[in-house]
Amino acid sequence: MAFTRAPGKHRRPSRTQRGTARVAGVAALTTTGVVGSLAAPALAAEPAAAQTGLTPVVTLGDAVADRIDAQAAAQHEAAREAAEAAARKAAEEAAREKAAEAAEEARAEKERAAREAERERLNTFVSPIAGSYVSTGYQAGSSLWSSGSHTGVDFHAATGTPVQSVGVGTVVEAGWGGSYGNQVVIKMHDGTYTQYAHLSSIGVSVGQQVAAGQQIGLSGATGNVTGAHLHFEARTGADYGSDLDPVAYLRAHGVNL
Repeated sequence: MAFTRAPGKHRRPSRTQRGTARVAGVAALTTTGVVGSLAAPALAAEPAAAQTGLTPVVTLGDAVADRIDAQAAAQHEAAREAAEAAARKAAEEAAREKAAEAAEEARAEKERAAREAERERLNTFVSPIAGSYVSTGYQAGSSLWSSGSHTGVDFHAATGTPVQSVGVGTVVEAGWGGSYGNQVVIKMHDGTYTQYAHLSSIGVSVGQQVAAGQQIGLSGATGNVTGAHLHFEARTGADYGSDLDPVAYLRAHGVNL
């Protein structure tokens, strides 16, 4: 009698069927990009298909997915660290630029302050004798003067009264001046000249730089005089005969007389 094997739902697949399914599963994973270059080594290390069926293919898919997740996490962390490093670098650069700008502003402000201080120093003028007054005016007529008129002004002062430079300048004469007695002539920073005559003593020397209010000598009665006082002249040049109105000169420079 002949018997026919009845089909059943629990019939075990043949060796050929299992191998075909395994290969088909690997091919499907490779096509979708899950299995890459790792497919061949992984399959080579798996037990025979006859022993485990489709288990190697499933295990291979999980391993690759874990590897991809790990790589993605590493890439994300690297990107985060790179972004933080870039932010730190940008912040440091911004801080350096801000510090450089602050330093430049401070330097510019210091230069402005120095220029302003120098401008004020150069433009500061004072009376040649503090608290004194003009006792003889400019161009007053008298036989006492060889020109017939006064080429400067006289400031009231007893012998030994401090005489000061009216402004910033350089001493060009310091010594005996004939009828002027002991005298000092200063070239001012603006190119004009001032003269201080009849001094009892001289406290500066030729070539010396002087400032407004700096003492240059003491008043007296040397030279052609009738009594102690300070003879003061303003001139366009260093020599006699280039005189200016001394009071107008001082007032033009802010001195109240």
